[in-house]
Amino acid sequence: MINVQIEAIFIDRDGTIGGNEQVTYPRDFKLFPYVLNSIATLKKSGVLLFAFTNQPGISKGEVRLKSFEEELTGFGFDNIYLCPHQHFENCLCRKPSMLKMAAKEYQLDLKNCVVIGDRWTDLIAADEVGCFKILVKTGNGEEAYKKYHQKQFFGRWNQVHPDLVANDFNEAVNWLLSQK
Repeated sequence: MINVQIEAIFIDRDGTIGGNEQVTYPRDFKLFPYVLNSIATLKKSGVLLFAFTNQPGISKGEVRLKSFEEELTGFGFDNIYLCPHQHFENCLCRKPSMLKMAAKEYQLDLKNCVVIGDRWTDLIAADEVGCFKILVKTGNGEEAYKKYHQKQFFGRWNQVHPDLVANDFNEAVNWLLSQK
């Protein structure tokens, strides 16, 4: 249970609000049913909504940053935190750095923020900065959840536990709204 007023919710893109377990570029990306309604309901509640996503296809020249910005802004996010780099580029903007950037920009206490994602890397990023962690079972979430229960994670991955597991984004949002 969340015992504080939520300041912001960071929402992963691929597999969390649409698409599948693979990265899908904006021209082909499809939201899951009712996600736009859930985003609109969260916005009405007054909480800040941020997209946070790693999109290495940008640095590979496969897609433009502007395409993601237009798409995510169109979904209703208040701001977008996007890393366009590949894993090996050793940039400073991958998860969890984007959570720290948002905290600085919006004067957020990250302990009063929520991360919703379908990958264990989303949960690790959230854990590193003290956010409430929600794993959704869409996208890669079902596989991550099975690995978690079968104790197939090692090291740091094994030390992170979701605060909530939801079947999908809409269930996560409904749960969050029920906590107010």
